[in-house]
Amino acid sequence: MPIFKIEKLKAKQLSLNQNGFGDEYELRDFFAANLVEILGVRFLEKEYQTTDGRIDTLGLDENNSPVIIEYKWKEKEDVLSQGLFYFAWLKKNKKHFDLLVASRLGKDTVVNWDQPRVILIAQGFNNYIKAAVQTLSNVELKTYSVYEGSILQLDNEYSPQPEKAFTGKKPSEADSHDKTNYDLNFHLNTTSPEMRKLANELRDRILQLPSVEEKLGQKTGITYRTTKSFTRFEFRKTWIQVLLRKPKYAEDTAGLVKDITSNEWGYLGMVKFTPDIGIEQVFNLILASYKSTL
Repeated sequence: MPIFKIEKLKAKQLSLNQNGFGDEYELRDFFAANLVEILGVRFLEKEYQTTDGRIDTLGLDENNSPVIIEYKWKEKEDVLSQGLFYFAWLKKNKKHFDLLVASRLGKDTVVNWDQPRVILIAQGFNNYIKAAVQTLSNVELKTYSVYEGSILQLDNEYSPQPEKAFTGKKPSEADSHDKTNYDLNFHLNTTSPEMRKLANELRDRILQLPSVEEKLGQKTGITYRTTKSFTRFEFRKTWIQVLLRKPKYAEDTAGLVKDITSNEWGYLGMVKFTPDIGIEQVFNLILASYKSTL
């Protein structure tokens, strides 16, 4: 996708720097120093030594989920197998990761093991990787481009696809779901029919926004993000807790957002979404949170 610079209403196409970063180490160090700004991930360690290798970067996202990031300077076929190898290590060594988090971020930081993530970052991915990753629920592909003027473009090449909305019909034995998967129906079934309908309407509008990813598989809620998380739904019997990136928004004319900056990280605003609150009001706040990640 071409990038243009506008100067006095004239468009100038910027040239692509094919080399981008000088090498893979420069690429890794740049992302490690800017993880919060680019991916909404807190940095824990780079070149983390395991029994059989070194993980490029370890981090913790807005939901306190573990994140493994592997980089490839150009396009290499082994990036997926390498990411999966370290993902297997992570699942077997949760205590090591918990100790790393405690030493870097403090003992009060609780790791959310519902859905650890693997992010693979390269200039491009071949068709074998693009096809293989579609069978996986924890791996994301992101491509980067560097343009003249030190401009970085980051695109979501692949993210696991969201599930279909709940229809209210009883599933057949063949397609019945295991609640331990924490799928969409699992969460929607925890709230009232009225809130279920409102949640589906809100969800449909969110998923129509460009570059939005819906993250399921978490016991406590559903997360929506671009390269960074911008809202999270946590379901209650008669209402939904909607978490937002900021505690204050110009769009919050009704004073719906509660300041939860005491959390110190991740979501700093919260809305108690009930049937008597207009869906338009809530969506406008979510939209403002979404725009803050772009």
